[in-house]
Amino acid sequence: MPTAVPERAAGATGEGPEAVRPGRSSVLSRGIGRTVARIGVPTVCQAALMVGFGLLITGPARNVWPLTVEDNVNEGFERMRTGPLTTLSYLGSEAGNTLTVIAITLLSCVALLLVPRLPMWRQAVFLAVAVSLQSLVFLAVTESVDRTRPDVHRLDASPPTSSYTSGHTGAATALYAGLAVLVLSRVRRPWRWPLAGLLFLVPPAVGVARLYRGMHHPTDVIGGMANGALSLLIVGRALFTDRSVAAVPSPRTGHTDATGEVEEREPGSTAVIFNPTVTGEAAREKLRRILEQHGHRAPAFIETTADDPGTGQAAGAVRDGATLVVVCGGDGTVRAAADALAGSGVPLVVVPCGTGNLLARNLGLPLTPATALDAALSGTPHRLDLGRIEGDGLAPTHFAAMSGAGLDAAMLEHTDDRAKSAVGWPAYLLAIIGSLSTPRMRLTIRLDEAPALHRTARMVLVANVGTVQGGLTLLPAARPDDGLLDLLILDPRGPGGWMRALGVLMRGRRRNSRPTTMDTLVPEGTGTKGVPVEFRTFRRAELTFAAPQSRELDGDPVSHGRRLTAEVRPGALTVLLPNREK
Repeated sequence: MPTAVPERAAGATGEGPEAVRPGRSSVLSRGIGRTVARIGVPTVCQAALMVGFGLLITGPARNVWPLTVEDNVNEGFERMRTGPLTTLSYLGSEAGNTLTVIAITLLSCVALLLVPRLPMWRQAVFLAVAVSLQSLVFLAVTESVDRTRPDVHRLDASPPTSSYTSGHTGAATALYAGLAVLVLSRVRRPWRWPLAGLLFLVPPAVGVARLYRGMHHPTDVIGGMANGALSLLIVGRALFTDRSVAAVPSPRTGHTDATGEVEEREPGSTAVIFNPTVTGEAAREKLRRILEQHGHRAPAFIETTADDPGTGQAAGAVRDGATLVVVCGGDGTVRAAADALAGSGVPLVVVPCGTGNLLARNLGLPLTPATALDAALSGTPHRLDLGRIEGDGLAPTHFAAMSGAGLDAAMLEHTDDRAKSAVGWPAYLLAIIGSLSTPRMRLTIRLDEAPALHRTARMVLVANVGTVQGGLTLLPAARPDDGLLDLLILDPRGPGGWMRALGVLMRGRRRNSRPTTMDTLVPEGTGTKGVPVEFRTFRRAELTFAAPQSRELDGDPVSHGRRLTAEVRPGALTVLLPNREK
């Protein structure tokens, strides 16, 4: 989750905050050679893969099913032609036309640079480079693979290029799917989901239109979509997870309130702890107005720092007599503040401003900061559990959502803060590619007073809540107010194991009764050996790893280690939550 960016203290050298050097690119200000390599090398591999697939379907596999039925599919589309469908197919095909794609790409890039308050250089480069790269790969593939077009009446003039791959579909995938990713990552309005869904539907619609018009075989369309998707993935990973690409330094806001003036807190006051990297001055002023509307006069705004992401600020607010603490930031900021508020009885208001916002999502809070604050202030206090955790090299602290080791923690280590600021939570999807090579670990698990368990795993999660981004439920029985913590042991083996694991997690079903401490929720009729997903519940757990592992707390990587001890603190945190309509 977003954390405060390290800053140089003003006045430490007689100068103010470090400024952006004139003439340096805000997107590729340094490490441009490495970034180009991280795009160029995978693109060469992408082209080789696409060419190899093309040579396969035109050579050894041409008489293998399903290639043997492609002619029937092409003829079936020809037989179903009608006037209205032909018109619709023309519109669909034109959405992937070269001139259309170029025009929309240019307009989108200009809009990204001119419409927002701050130009979105990184997003504009992401879109333009992805569309361009898929075109280059398409040209290389059509020069290397000679495939004739379907033997049906074609509704468009046949270009001189090979039927494989579908250039229209590839360009549409890179453009419209790229726009959908940007919508999901940058827009906070509820309508972002239907808009992104419509954008994601455009490439398949273009592909179907090209099949209907007799211009391509089905595998040509599949190849085109793969080409566009790979280009998006390669460019996104290079621009949004490459640590050699510098970001534009954020202006320093100072330890002041939203108006720039230091305020003196009085007993009974309201403290607003905010992460300055994700909560700008305009947002703070809006939050101030909402607080005052609910009777919280002169709230004190206290920013987090790189050295103290919220624990010291929350503890200081409690010492100074604050009766309400509002936290504006991601899960890392909320965790730090909750650590200080644990057992104090001072109510916390969670204002989600981060990337993951796992606690806010699981509590059913609105994800728009102002709406979340207004709803919480109109609600009632609830007592939630916290997890207390410690380990070798990890001082005792608390977590509110999840902690773990292995693949999940390695993914977070590979996720750059700049990537999360640029594209939001899809940055985690990009980072997971670099984490799939995380080796399987061996560990010993002691739950409460039960005998030790010996396991292998790719990932273990200790959780107070169960749902992550995208609505995926990793721990179906986890609840933040039941006085228990939940354990997930993920250990898939091979593609089949990953498919079984994904099936279990996607179902996300809840049991009618709470499992006991030693219950294992696995598919019926199986033992623990070879089971890809294992669930357990506990009050205290000791995890001992055979070798040092990546570890994380509420989305923030911590030092590697061989031990984690976690126990639940029932009802340790008081949180204001919106009233639910009955």
